[in-house]
Amino acid sequence: MEYVIEMLGIRKEFGKFVANNNINLQLKKGEIHALLGENGAGKSTLMNILFGLYQPEAGEIRVHGKKVNISNPNIANNLGIGMVHQHFMLVENFTVTENIILGNEPKKRGVIDIVGAAKKVEEISKLYGLNVDPYAKIEDISVGMQQRVEILKTLYRGAEILIFDEPTASLTPQEISELIQIMKKLIEEDKSIIIITHKLQEIMDVSDRVTVIRKGEGIGTVNTSETNPEELATLMVGRQVSFKTEKVPANPKDEVLKIEELVVEDARGIEKVKKLNLSVRRGEIVGLAGIDGNGQSELIEAITGLQKVKSGNITINNENVTNKKPREITETGIGHIPQDRHKHGLVLDFTVGYNAVLQTYYQKPISKKGIMDFKLISKKARELIEAYDVRTQGEHALARSLSGGNQQKLIIGREIDRDPELLIAALPTRGLDVGAIEFIHKRLIEQRDRGKAVLLISFELDEIMNVSDRIAVIYDGQIIDVVNQNETDEQELGLLMAGHSKDEMVTVDDEVILKEGDNHDVK
Repeated sequence: MEYVIEMLGIRKEFGKFVANNNINLQLKKGEIHALLGENGAGKSTLMNILFGLYQPEAGEIRVHGKKVNISNPNIANNLGIGMVHQHFMLVENFTVTENIILGNEPKKRGVIDIVGAAKKVEEISKLYGLNVDPYAKIEDISVGMQQRVEILKTLYRGAEILIFDEPTASLTPQEISELIQIMKKLIEEDKSIIIITHKLQEIMDVSDRVTVIRKGEGIGTVNTSETNPEELATLMVGRQVSFKTEKVPANPKDEVLKIEELVVEDARGIEKVKKLNLSVRRGEIVGLAGIDGNGQSELIEAITGLQKVKSGNITINNENVTNKKPREITETGIGHIPQDRHKHGLVLDFTVGYNAVLQTYYQKPISKKGIMDFKLISKKARELIEAYDVRTQGEHALARSLSGGNQQKLIIGREIDRDPELLIAALPTRGLDVGAIEFIHKRLIEQRDRGKAVLLISFELDEIMNVSDRIAVIYDGQIIDVVNQNETDEQELGLLMAGHSKDEMVTVDDEVILKEGDNHDVK
């Protein structure tokens, strides 16, 4: 058997920390090979070695059977290896073409040939069904489209072997389906793919084989057709994982969050939240279900003070907090797990310790008379690291050095530890593995059972169904219906999320469908 890539006995150390220990991975030509593991298991480290960003302490890499030394990404590119990173490497105010040719600009009579490059980009885009406008600016296109630009960048440079690092972490369900089709098209065109992921169903849908890593050690490689999600989850975390979170019925009390006739505009003056009404009570989890881009981000930012409200009211514990400053709102008893962990959740160049007290550094006992107690900060950080299983080299490590999933666990631990009256959890399990998802869902339900109010925003319907007590469906900036979790299903929610009302639906053979004549895409 000839492999296009062989990584044999790979070991990588960061100081005393062993990220990869004697790991083997072999990629066949024309296959999609999944690399599965918990957050911090060493998946991205292994692929960063293959792409030349890190150098291993031991082991060897073979490309088409020939031993190679990949000391930097340029060598990887020359060997036909391209990498689509989890956090995109794009310049926001450059066009698609400008980003793709950056560092590899074609010249015509001494001038950069943008027209020729754009033509080539368009040809590659059409060949692989990527459908990207070569002249669009990055800041004007969706996250899913930005990812396609990253894929185009690797193909433009002649990549035959593509590495996808957590490619669906920031995508909507529709964009995930499109990406899977793109991957299959790449395989049809004779490419080979390694996909780093922790999403078990995606592995079952797209991959041919799976290599599992646990805590830096290779557990083994299995054929996808001969396994199942339950077995993979056990291999990944070393124990049986429950996919269904057990909970007792909710016992809601008084209202904690009340939103009335809320209107929020974006920077261009376009209404994104339109006279929205919503309430969350003590002792319940309200799930906000909707397709990305229907006003969720603007709603969360308005509640937390990150964006101005045009009209309407936001009340927390009977106190009007409309257009108050973020710190004032936080001090009314809000915990906020933000949608964008890098922009609003962490200071990446601060230590884990400092990030653990970002919301409380100025309060007693952390700060006394304006002087911070650094021993107490370290102690608090170590407690969160242990309680939330944050895989890190310690409280003095930079937040930037943590994997995406471990950054998320740090934020969640910090916000829940503050014991807020209202916890706003926006995409709390984005980028987390099944074991961590199970753990976080239990923590959210614990908050509910302790009489706290929880507003859960998620694009994952199974998460909304699994954790919520009531489900508010948002479409085009409005709550179009609120349903009890135990009285609905994913079919009905899917139709509501597309803008259909219950009046347009009928149940046939236990399946919710649209009535005759109501078969339009949106209301």
